[in-house]
Amino acid sequence: MLISLNWLKQYVDIKENIEELANALTMIGQEVEAIEVQGKHLNKVVIGKIIEFDRHPNADKLTLLKVDVGLEETLQIVCGATNHKLHDKVVVATVGAVLPGDFKIKKNKIRDIESQGMLCSEVELGIGEDKSGIIILPEEAPIGKEYREYLNLNDVIFELEITPNRPDCLSHIGIAREIAAYYGRKVKYPVIELNEAIESVNSLIKVNIEDKDRCKRYMGRIIRNVEVKESPNWLKDRIRSMGLKPINNIVDITNFVMFEYNQPMHAFDFDKLQGNISIRA
Repeated sequence: MLISLNWLKQYVDIKENIEELANALTMIGQEVEAIEVQGKHLNKVVIGKIIEFDRHPNADKLTLLKVDVGLEETLQIVCGATNHKLHDKVVVATVGAVLPGDFKIKKNKIRDIESQGMLCSEVELGIGEDKSGIIILPEEAPIGKEYREYLNLNDVIFELEITPNRPDCLSHIGIAREIAAYYGRKVKYPVIELNEAIESVNSLIKVNIEDKDRCKRYMGRIIRNVEVKESPNWLKDRIRSMGLKPINNIVDITNFVMFEYNQPMHAFDFDKLQGNISIRA
């Protein structure tokens, strides 16, 4: 079970450092198997802007760039990608950065021309699967800002070994309750407001539970005027922290609720349903 520290803090006040919290989790019976500090491999990876763009004098397929990363002097960087141009905002691994695979960024010469860093793709940074070219950022991306900060990669992820007798701990709310009890604090439950219609759901569609031994309860609700689109950044951050790839706002919010309350959910397109919903083995 993965637990996000930033997410957990929404439900209970946490003042302790990572080590103290890990000890508290162990003391309440939730063994910590691993701790991941997000973005630690993105040290010295910053946002830059290409301010000069030339071809490498000794290689037709390489470019020779001057990149502003917010320092007094610009960086000279040789790049082999083909998807960049003058004034692009890019992601720069500066000298001293260590990328996934223990790839250390050093000053070196490429075809007799010094290069003082590297422009990076998602794959090279270990944050995605796109290896078609370097990352191109929006114009408003701030020069010199650490890329992990720009991505909000400032979370700590605890991997917990939840024992079979504690299914109540298979969620962020469940762990928040345990932490609150351990430290004598209050749980801050989410407050949800609904604008409910008078029309009964049962007049539109019914849920039939055919195997009541295996499924004691199954509930449905109809939500109207829903637009399927990209999730907001806060939701995508939560989904990524659980090791999943954001899909869209509907898929992501059902996964969010599952990780929040340990309540599995599924969203149906009401317009495409034929008949009622039947639950069977």
